[in-house]
Amino acid sequence: MSGHSKFKNIMYRKGAQDAKRSKVFSRLSREITVAAKMGGPDPDANPRLRAAISAGRAHSLPKDNIERAINRSQTSDDVNYEEVRYESFGPAGVALIVEALTDNRNRTAAAVRTIISKGGGNMGASGSVSHMFERRGLINFGPRAGDADAVFEAALEAGADDVESSRHGHDIYCQASNLHEVARLLEARLGEPRSAKLIWHPHDTVPLDAEGAAKLIRLLEALDDNDDVQEVFGNFDIADEIMETLGS
Repeated sequence: MSGHSKFKNIMYRKGAQDAKRSKVFSRLSREITVAAKMGGPDPDANPRLRAAISAGRAHSLPKDNIERAINRSQTSDDVNYEEVRYESFGPAGVALIVEALTDNRNRTAAAVRTIISKGGGNMGASGSVSHMFERRGLINFGPRAGDADAVFEAALEAGADDVESSRHGHDIYCQASNLHEVARLLEARLGEPRSAKLIWHPHDTVPLDAEGAAKLIRLLEALDDNDDVQEVFGNFDIADEIMETLGS
């Protein structure tokens, strides 16, 4: 029986991973389609599309999927996604900004509101949360891009504002208006980044204990499971030891 149970567990996990991967691919493809429709299908002339393609490659999105997403933006009249943003408060008073791409604003708003409410939070009015954040550019490189000193030097020369390096890679921050120029200069020095995007960076963070962190993570996972949700930003701070405990 133990062998059978193990096999079923492996099947379950593989199914969950496949479903998760499918959602990620759908989300990435949607962003590529929207970027291509708004700025044109040429990545060299469309920084948002270039960043979307880069993000797709970083998540192993197949080349055929990328090409189909671009072609769909030029050939289908049904592609009519709208960018929407929701501001809310989560567990322990954490501020959250949810960005989505949707073809049905009412459906997405209702779904996000329900998820937030069930997760112990409440929706806020426009502007109730965003003032706690700053719009910035974030370019992420893997650890193979170079050591911390080399990446910091390249970032400084490219016009970036700040660099955070760890064993997982390098996060390079810049002004929102300079994102694509800084990313272009860094790519020439360090190679293709894993991602280059606009983010909401909190002015201050809220430290969470294990209970608050567990509640927030469940809420974030529920939001991530929604196909329309593209990104979620928050002003929370979860200590590494708490994350390790929750992940065990």
